Amino acid sequence: MSWNEAILLTYLEELAYKLHVDLRFEPFSQETGDSNGGLCRFKGRYLLIVNSKAPKKDQIQTITNALRHFDLTNIYVRPALREWLNCQNRSI
Repeated sequence: MSWNEAILLTYLEELAYKLHVDLRFEPFSQETGDSNGGLCRFKGRYLLIVNSKAPKKDQIQTITNALRHFDLTNIYVRPALREWLNCQNRSI
């Protein structure tokens, strides 16, 4: 399945919300190198920081990589998005 980047990004943001992951898009400075962001725990909550200057494709990959660590068994995930998260060969 080929995805529209804006739709996929919206679906991933919705899933992060369902998982109680605080998602923040922040502009990264040059000192961060090639990092596009990542997941961490801050004050007992999950925080996913994504480089707002990164291309949408890289933002999607960052969020996808982070959300794949969560147990999605008991959470409704759109079937196409679940397939996206489980698939090794993704194309946008």
